[in-house]
Amino acid sequence: MFELPTNELVLFLTVIGLYLIAAVIGYLQIIRVKQKNLPILTHIFALAVVLEAVILVLRAAELKSVPLTGLFESMIMLTGILGLVYLILGMFLRQVWFGSMMSWLLAVLILLTALIARPVSDAREIATEPWVLTHALAMILSAALILLAAVCGYIYLAGRARLKQKRIVKVLGMMPNLQKMERLNLWALWAAFVLITIGMISGTVGVWLKAEFLGTQPLVWLFDSKILAIFITWLLLLVVLIARHLNFIKERIVAYASLVILIWILFALVGATLFCATKHDFSGSVSTKQTNSQE
Repeated sequence: MFELPTNELVLFLTVIGLYLIAAVIGYLQIIRVKQKNLPILTHIFALAVVLEAVILVLRAAELKSVPLTGLFESMIMLTGILGLVYLILGMFLRQVWFGSMMSWLLAVLILLTALIARPVSDAREIATEPWVLTHALAMILSAALILLAAVCGYIYLAGRARLKQKRIVKVLGMMPNLQKMERLNLWALWAAFVLITIGMISGTVGVWLKAEFLGTQPLVWLFDSKILAIFITWLLLLVVLIARHLNFIKERIVAYASLVILIWILFALVGATLFCATKHDFSGSVSTKQTNSQE
């Protein structure tokens, strides 16, 4: 984080502060039994999304390429997309539980970005490849949809539990319609599955086309820890969606599965970089990677 230029660092710290303030507001409006999201929450999300867009523009100007090949830039785009999703869906889902869950999720994601992500130093050559752009965008959008599905799944489970306990006051007005949450949960999982499939195909094609840049054999690259984690995420999505389509599982199981898939996608994005020896890291310079591959 502190490797950022001063202007980008100031913007990023401001974004962190905005999402943390949103998380506090989300907590307060729940404990005070509000029914609708406070208007200030929308303003905070809108400002944070705009500032994240500015950060990405500044990153692109510095790198002279589309800033999608590093974990930091990908996480900034992911949180920005989720913020935009809230601004759109928030016009229809105004209940406090949706706004609060989204604010807490974004606060966690932006803190993870600050703690573990390192800005790209030079990724100009690889970032201009069409397959890289397709792969990166598809994976970021699929991750955003999985996170949205997890939020909807959690709200569905929490609302269902409260109704079973006859705590109707804790549901009516404060939570979105549970049937809507169930449908949005399933739709988000289907959309994420399509996008992650596109991401995996474009990534696989790219590996075979740019094996020399990667400095390893294509088959070795495809067994990288990060790629295996993404494949497990895809496989979980496939199993859950087929099982639901065939009515082998109910809505409640799909909601629980969304939370499990959330854990896997976060591991694929963050955990593999932190805890595994992944080669799926483009935060260094291109020239260095090419030199290493030639050696």
